[in-house]
Amino acid sequence: MRDFRDAKLMAKTLRQALADRNIALTHSETLEIVARQFGLEQWNILSARIDAAGAGRSAIGIEPPMPIFRIFSVEKAMEFYCGFLGFTLDWEHRFGENFPLYCQVSREGMTLHLSEHSGDASPGAKAFVRVANVRAYHAELSGKDYRYMKPGVDEAPWGLEMTVIDPFSNRIVFCEQT
Repeated sequence: MRDFRDAKLMAKTLRQALADRNIALTHSETLEIVARQFGLEQWNILSARIDAAGAGRSAIGIEPPMPIFRIFSVEKAMEFYCGFLGFTLDWEHRFGENFPLYCQVSREGMTLHLSEHSGDASPGAKAFVRVANVRAYHAELSGKDYRYMKPGVDEAPWGLEMTVIDPFSNRIVFCEQT
């Protein structure tokens, strides 16, 4: 999922999409539009925020990992991740018709890749995710009455945990650390 640090790429993509529709804008104009999409008055403010976000990072620029979960049914995966967990399908990719799906789902600051490709991941993987209020998320999920998963909240020495297991045995532990 793109964020404000991708603003220049977003502006370039927007400019190309508009050019494909015979609408000509300069790169500067599209940068200003992207800045407004992020709720800022002008590009200079967004540019300063991008610079500040990069300050303190090493030249390597290590970012959080992107978990990839193996799936076997697109329908079951979407029912679980989008319907039950409340994620949004950001994008999907197939190399052609009748090829396996590779997609991205996200919710707030969490992003996952889901793959039907046999070599991408093994079923039964686990991701540990910090959350601010696990009981609120638990209440939301309980209200959906999803027939295949009724998670509880457990107390661990490091905080409150709620574990969900997708239809392919992948586990996500949502933890409110105390």
